Amino acid sequence: MSHSMTKTNYCTAKQCPRRLWLQRYGEEKPAATPSDSAEEGIRVGLLAREHFGAQAVIPHSTRREMAQATEQLLNDGVSVIAEASFLLDGLFCSVDLLTSLGNNEVEIREVKSSTGVKDTHLDDAAFQYHVLTALGYRVRRVSIVHINSGYVRRGELDLNALFIEEDVTAEAAARAQLIPGELVLFDAELNQPQEPLRDIGEHCFAPLACEFFSHCTRDLPRRNVFGLHGMKTNTKLKLYREGIISFEEVRGYSKLSSGARLQIEHTLQTQPPLIHADAIRKFLSTLFYPLYFLDFESYQTAIPPFDGIRPYDQIPFQYSLHRIESEGSDLEHTEFLAEAGTDPRRPLAEQLCRDIPRNVCVTAYNMAFEKDRIEELADLYPDLREHLLAIHKNIRDLMIPFRSKDYYTRDMEGSYSIKYVLPALFPGDPALDYHNLDGVHKGTEAAAAFHCMTSMTPEEQAYWRRCLLEYCKLDTFAMVKVWQKLLEAAKR
Repeated sequence: MSHSMTKTNYCTAKQCPRRLWLQRYGEEKPAATPSDSAEEGIRVGLLAREHFGAQAVIPHSTRREMAQATEQLLNDGVSVIAEASFLLDGLFCSVDLLTSLGNNEVEIREVKSSTGVKDTHLDDAAFQYHVLTALGYRVRRVSIVHINSGYVRRGELDLNALFIEEDVTAEAAARAQLIPGELVLFDAELNQPQEPLRDIGEHCFAPLACEFFSHCTRDLPRRNVFGLHGMKTNTKLKLYREGIISFEEVRGYSKLSSGARLQIEHTLQTQPPLIHADAIRKFLSTLFYPLYFLDFESYQTAIPPFDGIRPYDQIPFQYSLHRIESEGSDLEHTEFLAEAGTDPRRPLAEQLCRDIPRNVCVTAYNMAFEKDRIEELADLYPDLREHLLAIHKNIRDLMIPFRSKDYYTRDMEGSYSIKYVLPALFPGDPALDYHNLDGVHKGTEAAAAFHCMTSMTPEEQAYWRRCLLEYCKLDTFAMVKVWQKLLEAAKR
């Protein structure tokens, strides 16, 4: 090969060689989305090393140095090596856990923080199998080590129960046979001086959503089928392949949903906001004072940090609560944010019961999330159950008028997410612009910030706590503003 390639590069090229070319040579470099998924993988990997008895770890350095260090450890008789690294004519891979059986026989364990084996994991394993067998090693076994979604923590972590190991030797060996031919094709793509072309297809969305999708669709009409909300991806691709691409063309599609048709018509023609005042009044009649506006933030982790938690359970750590006691009353606010490194569930549940009386009206936006968290807390704490379920019973969903399209404007772009609804209702209002916040601008960033807080300095923790409080407070203040806009609409 004239180009170097890692197992990550290989899996990227399997999805789309054009994507790999753009990653290496493209002028546009999309910003990475802040998250702690990489840190999560590191945490899972460290536990796997402990569980499978890694005796040495290859430190990160140049590829050649890492491969030489691995060879030396194998020659010294070290049997379990983490990040064992191998270099073959520009192909490079690091094996999460390599077990040496002697006489050039080895076992490969690829560790994943997911709860099952994915197709890309098999490609990853096949690449390692190819490199090691080409170097003369006899790979006796390849396995994917992943998280057991059914594990519930009780006391100390049970690594035997947390991890599941699946033998994928046969699949890895079969896929490895295809790799030499694939590498020739990928190398040819990378050798092109100009960006290689590939039409839009399923590969743009799976197994990973491509960060270059906007780049690759830049020549399509600005208002095209891929901008429609509420339409399945396979339907969008079907229309695209039939040449039905622009909103004007999609407009004539006979099976268009009412929501998509509404989005198209309001986009193509300047129309006043669609407001069904009677339906909005009917919805508002289900609300009553005292009126509360609630929003939770939560995080998920592959490794259950507390008793009673499964991998990737939602762990609520924060809420914001605005309230109006009666018509014309001042807006009041309270909030909760757990201490980093502690189990947030009991303190959050107790303060929630103090902050919200049993028989008041509580609103949330997309209430299923808040209701699920409250129901889980009620199951967890029997002494708080009655109060929590009373709160649960009285939750109303502010999303309903927008989901049902009883209130719709062009700028909502077919979506009823509050991240679309809010700027559509209050265009240009800096007080309601999440981009003006420091540090945290969306839920995934909030979760990542709280999850990583235990490794921060006190000064860093203070900064991120302030960011989290301001973010969550804006969520419920935004709900208040949306409710007020509904009140205005109901008077029409």
